[in-house]
Amino acid sequence: MNHIKVDLKELKEFQKQLLDIENEMPEVCEMLAKEIAGRLLALIVNKTPVDTGVLRRGWSIGTIIKKGDNYIIEISNDVYYAKYVEYGHRIPEHTGWVEGKFMMTISEKEIKDKIPVLLQSSIQKYLLNKLR
Repeated sequence: MNHIKVDLKELKEFQKQLLDIENEMPEVCEMLAKEIAGRLLALIVNKTPVDTGVLRRGWSIGTIIKKGDNYIIEISNDVYYAKYVEYGHRIPEHTGWVEGKFMMTISEKEIKDKIPVLLQSSIQKYLLNKLR
């Protein structure tokens, strides 16, 4: 009877690498969420009008909150008139209307279109580095 000898050392090492990747997924997802939030913040800041610069400097990124499979990061602006610049407002004495700039609304739409490509690229780089 013929016996075949198989060395499973490399397969076991690959299995270990896959388990390591699985265990690191929460940190990877958090890193990706921070990257996307940072890119969104940059888009918002670039679209924010610069009268005195106060409004631009008012943008901030909150902490990450994980709810189920979702990672949530709040981007906010504590400058009291930020919402009026975003959505528009009446002119004093109700003599007209100032259109909103929609810097956050437009930026959010822009980043949503880019997220699949950003995620794919970042995950590919991560996997290539881990599996070397």
